[in-house]
Amino acid sequence: MQTFFTEEQLQDPGIERSNEILRACVHCGFCTATCPTYQVLGDELDSPRGRIYLIKNMLESGRPADEKTVKHIDRCLSCLACMTTCPSGVHYMHLVDHARVHIEKTYKRPLMDRMLRWTLARILPYPGRFRLALLGAKIGKPFRGLVPDARLRAMLAMAPKQIPAVSRNDDAQVFPAKGERKKRVALMTGCAQRALDTDINDATIRLLTRLGCDVVVAKGQGCCGALTHHMGKEAEAHGTAAKNIRAWTAEMDGEGLDAVVINTSGCGTTVKDYGHMFRTTDMADDAKRVSNIARDVSEVLTDLGIDCAPMGHRVAYHAACSLQHGQQIKSAPKDLLRAAGFEVVEPADPHLCCGSAGTYNLMQPEISAKLKDRKVRTLEAKSPEIIAAGNIGCMVQIGGGTEVPVVHTVELLDWATGGPKPRKLAGLQATISPE
Repeated sequence: MQTFFTEEQLQDPGIERSNEILRACVHCGFCTATCPTYQVLGDELDSPRGRIYLIKNMLESGRPADEKTVKHIDRCLSCLACMTTCPSGVHYMHLVDHARVHIEKTYKRPLMDRMLRWTLARILPYPGRFRLALLGAKIGKPFRGLVPDARLRAMLAMAPKQIPAVSRNDDAQVFPAKGERKKRVALMTGCAQRALDTDINDATIRLLTRLGCDVVVAKGQGCCGALTHHMGKEAEAHGTAAKNIRAWTAEMDGEGLDAVVINTSGCGTTVKDYGHMFRTTDMADDAKRVSNIARDVSEVLTDLGIDCAPMGHRVAYHAACSLQHGQQIKSAPKDLLRAAGFEVVEPADPHLCCGSAGTYNLMQPEISAKLKDRKVRTLEAKSPEIIAAGNIGCMVQIGGGTEVPVVHTVELLDWATGGPKPRKLAGLQATISPE
């Protein structure tokens, strides 16, 4: 794609990077075939190719974002299926992230939009506040039909039946390896996950220590910054990310770390991109060091290997977009489940998003609901006993549309290697129990 940025514009690192990305695009349109919003809406401007044209025109002209551009950029899930499909290597993620920063700086949204986005940015990254919000949503959930705004109804519908108890495992501490130590790793405990499902971190710690890892919950670590990053709130996203970088580099420079382990793939995609996010700051070197050792939990478990009795249950594996497209991790979770003796099946069109996408299911509930319904249908068509995923957002989204229990991959692997049966599977009859 030909671009016409001025030399002055190209002095801006964001514009310089976007120019590189735009020039890599050859207009082939392969991305439209795998774009979930294009599949649902059928509008060229709701495809990556269409959005690329809108972003190019907005950035090249140097003008403030307009309503039309904002509407179509807001509809993007950032599922990154287009990056997996693209034969030219167009790094759409960095381009749309830059566009969102530009929108946030230059476009004044309607009052309700500003209020909702401000509220989400002030609640979701903070587990304590999120818990209080979930409690309020739980109380208001029976009355959601009276709420006129679809986005507010979606927020009320998100409230779980039960809010899990606070896990002390999220506090800064070290969990020693059982037996011979093979690795020393830091576990990112995250933010929303600590309020929505504490079983995931608990299972991860049990599993990693059982397999020979010292697991460090570093003092000062927290939200990865993804939630505000995808809203274009650059300063807030960098602020929370910087806390993680400082927390983990302190451990790296102390007793050392073999990996920063992340069990929420949306967070993993962001942490692995810290090197890019901070490339022009005084934290560039430390950010790159963190990105270089950031690993999804399935990558670390593959290195360690698992040894267990076969479990024998039929598991439908949902591939989170941030894992299969954002991190290009496709086979590891399935291979681990099969090694544990589970029968693993996959839905039709596994590359398509479930519609969760961070805050997307709250800000674009109509499109999100259509994607959720499609994903649930394809998963249930495989007649699974269990649905497994590697991202809390996907788990909440899919779990809201099916009676099949939805669990994290690590919960199943923890169970298979001697841990407790996941609470979500209380009604499931064991076929072969782990020894």
